[in-house]
Formats: sequence, structure tokens, C-alpha cells
Amino acid sequence: MITPSQVSAGGLLQIIRSGRANTRADLQRVTGLSRSTIGARLDLLGGVGWLRHVSGTSTGGRPSSRIEFDPGHASVIAVVLDTRHARVAVLDLAGTVLAETTAPLDITDGPEPVLDRLATWLPDLITRAGTTPARVAGIGLSVPGPVDWESGRVIEPPIMPGWDRYPVRERLQHAYAEHVHAERADGRPVPVFVDNDANLMALSEQQAGHRDCSAFVLVKVSTGIGAGVVIGGEVFRGVDGGAGDIGHIRLHDRPDALCMCGGYGCLAAVASGRAIAHELSALGLETTSGQDVRQLLGEGHPDAIRLTREAGRRVGEVLVTVVTLLNPGVLMLAGDLSSVPFMTGVRELLYQRAMPRATANLQVLTSHLGDHAGLLGAGAMVVECLYSPASADARLAHLTR
Repeated sequence: MITPSQVSAGGLLQIIRSGRANTRADLQRVTGLSRSTIGARLDLLGGVGWLRHVSGTSTGGRPSSRIEFDPGHASVIAVVLDTRHARVAVLDLAGTVLAETTAPLDITDGPEPVLDRLATWLPDLITRAGTTPARVAGIGLSVPGPVDWESGRVIEPPIMPGWDRYPVRERLQHAYAEHVHAERADGRPVPVFVDNDANLMALSEQQAGHRDCSAFVLVKVSTGIGAGVVIGGEVFRGVDGGAGDIGHIRLHDRPDALCMCGGYGCLAAVASGRAIAHELSALGLETTSGQDVRQLLGEGHPDAIRLTREAGRRVGEVLVTVVTLLNPGVLMLAGDLSSVPFMTGVRELLYQRAMPRATANLQVLTSHLGDHAGLLGAGAMVVECLYSPASADARLAHLTR
């Protein structure tokens, strides 16, 4: 139950963004605020350009006016770092891609070379997007490793040598300022937000087609294995960003499998794209990563199909516990290995070993957004952070001084 004292201008914006109320009358009904208070807060939000008015349909009288969040008043930069390439885009606040580029980039080169090179791509990308540095509200960065949300630092990443606890946020802010030469009106550096890739993919996929799903799980299987969990519309990160790191659950029957984390028997050492690539190489096929396996799957190579299905079965063993614990409505498979053979393997083990109660209302799907899931998730992270009620109120206070 919302009480009038709880509805600040930022809270009102949140209600408008969610679609719960988009007229003055509906805002009064939902919040209990007076007409004059609603008007004053709408004027404040409109004065900084965050709202737009759209004419509604007429029922014979004067057409109603809908109040909406204006996704074009600013833009965000979304960056997805993978093991061997990066994808970067400029998006509006609704997630529409305005300009995009993908290029090789080796994450093992370390944070400074990688982040500095990324920043050199941004001036041209901003220009191609038809916007300006002054209109960039923030940057969202997706990385293939655990992230401490508060500090924005990658913590003990198995496949990101040299990145452990490095100040990623601050370095990207510095590189952006150096290469884009952006002067922000408030004199502060562009906000940078960092999160794990599976978390951001889960966020975008849940928002895109499963908003009514209160428990959503996405499993990304590429060079490594990780999961993103969205509960009640919010990413669940755990105490320090380690939630969903299922790739390092130990399997009881593979003590010989050396993982990149230094341990033995991890799921990622047995069933990831890197593990399958290693097995294919032993069969005489030159493969080094999940991306190579994906290409062979697309070509219908029988050994790639066989090994990918078996990998799905091994991942399915772990997902039995995940599904039993979380009871999700959607289990989505994503990444280079998300294919018919992989899904077949997952479903075999999942439905064989999980209790029927745990899977009775479960949908097992492959990614809907595909290669854009990470980009859209990184953009959505920036928007959710900058326009949350508390953050919006703080920004409004600064902008209206």
C-alpha cells in the first residue's frame, strides 16, 4: 500500500515508468496525492526533460493526455566483454540500439589495455548514434566473472587474469573522459555500472518477455558457465556478487578435470564450451572456445552435437538442485552452447531426476534476445540505477539547484 508521504518525484516517476498510472487522475488514485502536488511533481520531472505527453484516444470529448517516461531524452552506452571479443552499443533509455560495433578483444590482455581500447571506439559510436557525449547518462559494463556490486570490482574471476579487484569503474570513467573529451554539466564523471554477464542477460530476458515471472533463471554456457537469477523483478546477486556461479560446483565423478579456477571436478571443467573444445581438439578438430563449438554445431558436426548433448546432461544434473531450490517459472538457456542438443541433454536429466512438483509449471527455453541480451541488460542496468526513486530524487536535487 502506497501512502502519499512515500511518493516523492522519483517515486512518481517509477510509477509512470512501470505503466501503473499514466494520467493525472490515475496518479492521484494510485498515490493518494492531491492534484496540486501531482502537478508540481510532474512539472519538476517535465522541467528536466524526463517526461513526454502523448495524446490518447477520444471517446467523444477532449482526447486524454498520457504521461510517459521519455526514452529519448538521454542515451546509455552498453559494453559486453567476452573472452575474445567485445560488443559495444549506444542505446536510448527504452533499449533501442542506436549504433553498435563488435570487434576482437582478448580479455586476458588485462583491464587497462582492454578498457582503454574500448574507450577509443566510443567517439565514433556516439556520433553514429546521432547523439552527443553530453547526452550520455551512463555506461553499463558486462563481464564474464563475479562482480561485487557495491565496488564494481571483479572478484576472483577464473577466466579474467589480472582483473581481480581491479578498479574497473574508475578506469573506464578515466578512459571515457580521455577519449571522448566529454564535459558533463554537473562536473562529475560519467556513472559506470558493472555486473556479471549472466545477471544482465537474465535481467533483459526477464524484462523482454517474462515480466510476470516472479522467479526467473538464465544459464549461460559459453567458454565458461554461469547463471543469472531474477527474483521479483530484481537481480539476486547474493552477499558479494557470487550468486549463480554454478560453473564451479564440483561433480562427484570427475576429480581428474582441471578447471581454470585451479580446482578439480568443476562443472565448467567438464561441460563448458572450453571443455567441449578441448575434447574436439583431441579428436582432431581445431577448436579453442565455445564460439568455435557453436560454429561446428551450426555446421551439424556429429561429434560437436554428441558432446554438446552430453554437456547438457551434466549441466542438467546441477540444474535439478537449482530448480528444486528456487522453483522458477522459467529456466532459460543462453550462450554459445544453447542449442537443440544442449537443451535435449538438460531436459533429459532435469525431468528424470527432479520431483514432478518442481517442474510442473516450469518452462525450459532458449534465449529470445540472443547476442543482444547482454547489451540490453547492461543498458537496462544503467536505467534502473539512474532512475530508481532514490537516485532520481538525488539527481533532481542536483539538476534543479
